[in-house]
Amino acid sequence: MQAGKMTPFIKTGAIWAFVVLELIFFSVAGEFLSLSDKAFMDLDNMLLLLKQSAPIGIIAMGMTIIMINGNIDLSVGAIFALAAVILLDSMSWAIFAGLGDWVIPVSWALALLTGVVLGAVNGLIVWKTGVDAFIVTLGSMLGFRGLVFMYNGENPTSELNWTLVDFAEAQFLGLHTATWFLAAVTLVIWYVMTKTVHGRNAYAIGNNREAAVNAGIRVGPHMMINFMIIGFLAALSAVVFYSESGSVNPNDGQLYELWVITAVVLGGTKLTGGAGSIVGTLGGVVAIQLLRKGLGHIGADTETVNLVIGLILIAVLFLDRQLNLKGKEELKI
Repeated sequence: MQAGKMTPFIKTGAIWAFVVLELIFFSVAGEFLSLSDKAFMDLDNMLLLLKQSAPIGIIAMGMTIIMINGNIDLSVGAIFALAAVILLDSMSWAIFAGLGDWVIPVSWALALLTGVVLGAVNGLIVWKTGVDAFIVTLGSMLGFRGLVFMYNGENPTSELNWTLVDFAEAQFLGLHTATWFLAAVTLVIWYVMTKTVHGRNAYAIGNNREAAVNAGIRVGPHMMINFMIIGFLAALSAVVFYSESGSVNPNDGQLYELWVITAVVLGGTKLTGGAGSIVGTLGGVVAIQLLRKGLGHIGADTETVNLVIGLILIAVLFLDRQLNLKGKEELKI
């Protein structure tokens, strides 16, 4: 196997090795400091960790496609919040009063449609204007968040449906509903990116957009589809999370875009596009959740957690840059 082809495997393996090191470190540190009576690697603890990884993880799968494509989406947190508002509020709309529990799939569909439409808006603007996706989605992040506040002011939107709560809290083969959604999304996106023409085109566009155009790939429509995918997944994440909680605040989902991007980068996806791994992203999601949970387990506060994750992200970006520079130098020899 050539060195260039080995790089993605090295990155993917590195993030999972980091996950193992985290498990060992926090287990030993927790016992040494004696801050908790419960072992860090307790089965229930790990199952809960997977469940808590689902909201960020589902969105991160879509962000991986976007970043492989050479773009970025900063509006996912706002889409998450707006889809959640539509999900919960539509359950009490008078037009659906006679549906009973059949309002659940209707509300789900409306929330998911909201995500797809907002993603399409982002994709269409990037496609038709040629403006960088960072700028477009920065603007839509503010605009979509504004829609959340316009919808219900600064008040939370609440609607608790116990049938929906029972479904969201259910476990099958020991795994929570949210974990199964994360597993299903990961499998589907992995298949799309590794086994389909759409996935191969995403890598080609991210690697060299001009060459992709010359090869006959319709770059604009392709990117728009990917923004619709991430919009759908941001809404799906909201559906999974708020089916159980039943209440959404206007500020919910803030900083989600940063957590998601951090997970994707930790998983080995290049910010410049053309390289990335769904399996690596899953590792990045688990690694971040382990850091948050592990640092809390040994008594660290929220500020410390954010500082540590920020420093790790900077270190990963620096190492990625150094590896890329080294690779370019080797190609010149």
